[in-house]
Amino acid sequence: MNTISEKPKPGILERIEALLPEFSKGQRAIARFVLANYDRAAYMTATALGSEVGVSESTVVRFADELGFSGYHEMQAELREAARVNLTAVQRVRAANHRMDEDEVLDQILTQDAENIRATLERIDRDAFRGAADLILGAKNIYILGMRSSAALAEFMNYYFGQLFNNVRLIRPAGGSEIFEHLMKLEAGDVFIAISFPRYTTGIVNATEYAASTGAGVIAITDSASSPIASRADVVLTARSELASIADSLVAPMSIVNALIAYICKKKQDEVTDTLSRLESVWKEYHVYTK
Repeated sequence: MNTISEKPKPGILERIEALLPEFSKGQRAIARFVLANYDRAAYMTATALGSEVGVSESTVVRFADELGFSGYHEMQAELREAARVNLTAVQRVRAANHRMDEDEVLDQILTQDAENIRATLERIDRDAFRGAADLILGAKNIYILGMRSSAALAEFMNYYFGQLFNNVRLIRPAGGSEIFEHLMKLEAGDVFIAISFPRYTTGIVNATEYAASTGAGVIAITDSASSPIASRADVVLTARSELASIADSLVAPMSIVNALIAYICKKKQDEVTDTLSRLESVWKEYHVYTK
């Protein structure tokens, strides 16, 4: 049940480079600035961008038209996408510091997180969500992998899935070929859950390709249909992860993981109630929680 239906378009930076010889003098100035400073340009108004390179606002708008956008705001949105996927850690800090005042950091970050959840709720595929849950419920074994910052989401999912299933395997790779050593027993009837957000790691892309080759069901929790782990997945769940700073905003994907846990709990209600009742007895006996 692959939710990917069309190939991603060439990135905006590639389009700008390809069209550079065809631009007017003013548009070439804009193009060169954007290519060298797209982390800044992504958050500049048309007026500010024009002032920076010494051209009029109307020239900036025509530049967006030449690239095939319906307006400057559409071009800016794609620039922000390019920044989110490609920026280095140093560039992320520079971009965040450029657009946020010190006194407004708390408000802007929390507002952006709330917007990420709202946007995710609007665009998520409900059929894909139910399909992912069905794959998990019917799996012989459940493998979970998240790398770098996404490892926190994988750990969270593993903790709660461990209370719902007896067949969960969290992959904690140290590097190199160790991922594939964990996946050697993966086969048809199992499910592999890959969690990855920009910047994508080579390791999880390779692991997803390998998992798909075994015939196992593959679920990708990622940011978009153009994510490199999406093309090999049977089910893709997308969550918005807008650039915040050096730290990735994982609030929206965490909500998707929470929703999967809640949905599966409802589908396995009697079994889950029995398991948790026994766990509560153990926790009480060994004073796991304070009163």
